[in-house]
Amino acid sequence: MNETLKVLTERRSVRSYKDAQVPEETLQQILTAGEYAPSGMGMQPVVMAVVQDKETIRQLSRMNAAVMGNDSDPFYGAPTVVVVFADSRRGTCVEDGSLVMGNLMNAAFSLGVDSCWIHRAREVFQTEEGKALMKKWGLGEEYIGIGNCILGYGDKPLPQAKPRKEGFVIRA
Repeated sequence: MNETLKVLTERRSVRSYKDAQVPEETLQQILTAGEYAPSGMGMQPVVMAVVQDKETIRQLSRMNAAVMGNDSDPFYGAPTVVVVFADSRRGTCVEDGSLVMGNLMNAAFSLGVDSCWIHRAREVFQTEEGKALMKKWGLGEEYIGIGNCILGYGDKPLPQAKPRKEGFVIRA
């Protein structure tokens, strides 16, 4: 199996992290993969906000947990959060942002970094507190949150793949 297919079939979502930060050179490679994700008509309507400041990650975690109605840590202690936003004026904004998320997670795995897609970015950044963060980061209200890509090094073995469901592929 070639290396790309190996990454695509072996990557798993990790939900428990060590306190070790991703090295800057490695993080830059992951972000470059996100930058090169396909987008509708090549318009590149996506922006990635990279958060490594522990206080801001705690704030994002608290806001995300509030959307779920609890006080857990939905970022599982990950030391880096990449919030993916897309310009809502583009008809393919959700798809474009989702492709960036996929590229980030697959690139991370190829470089030995663990990841997980954490939902609720849209809801978090529709709040006044979320809008204030977006403004601080230079983003207008036309942007919507697509997802949070948490990055770091897991402190447990990778989970096993679940069996693939029947009927996943239909040959028409």
